[in-house]
Amino acid sequence: MIKELDPVVLTKDLPEEGLQAGDVGCIVMVHAGGAGYEVEFATLTGETISVVTVPAHAVRAVGDREIPHARMVA
Repeated sequence: MIKELDPVVLTKDLPEEGLQAGDVGCIVMVHAGGAGYEVEFATLTGETISVVTVPAHAVRAVGDREIPHARMVA
């Protein structure tokens, strides 16, 4: 189960937030026992880009053999 402070991977684009599937964020709050999450997305230098509330199906746990990939945000 995903819990607070866990890193997660976005599974769908959120264009209104400037986020793309594959972006990595951090869980800041778990809603309704895991039905949804509040996730913070930040630059690699720590600047918050967005904090969004998403349903559970919009994020997944980070896998053991994954690495982050950098991209520029608008």
